[in-house]
Amino acid sequence: MNVEYKVMTAEDYDGVYELWTNTPGMGINSTDDSREGIEKYIKRNPATSFAALVEGKIIGAILAGHDGRRGFIQHLAVLPEFRKHGIASVLVDKAMDALEEEGIHKVALLAFKKNELGNSFWDKMEFKIREDIYYRNKSIHELEYRANPYRNE
Repeated sequence: MNVEYKVMTAEDYDGVYELWTNTPGMGINSTDDSREGIEKYIKRNPATSFAALVEGKIIGAILAGHDGRRGFIQHLAVLPEFRKHGIASVLVDKAMDALEEEGIHKVALLAFKKNELGNSFWDKMEFKIREDIYYRNKSIHELEYRANPYRNE
C-alpha cells in the first residue's frame, strides 16, 4: 500500500469530513468542525495538520495546532480498514515535528475515557494521563454534536 502524506489545507475539508463521519466514535460538532471552523483553524495553524492519502483518497488525518505556547491535537482518525499499518503514528510524528519547528515543546489532547482503542493508541505513543488536573469546558453557545457512543450527555 502506497500512502502519501501532505499538509492539510482547507481544500481537503470534504475528504477529511467524510473520514470523520465514517470513523466510529469521532466527536465532531456542527460549529467547530464545520467548513468555516476548520478553515479558520487551518488559517491560524497552516503547517501543523496532515492528511494521509491512498490513491488520492483521504484515509487518515490529524488536526493539530497551537496557541503560541501549547500544542493541541484535536482530531486523529484513520479509516478502520487502513489501521494497523502505522499511518496514525506517522501522522502524529508529522504533527509533533511541525509543532516543534514552530517552537512548541508540549502537546495536549483529549480522549473519551470509554474509547479503549484510542486510549490504547495514545498510551503506545507515550501520551500520559494527567491525574492532577480537571479539564473544564463551557460552551459559549449551544453546540450540535454528531452522535457519539463515547460522549456523556
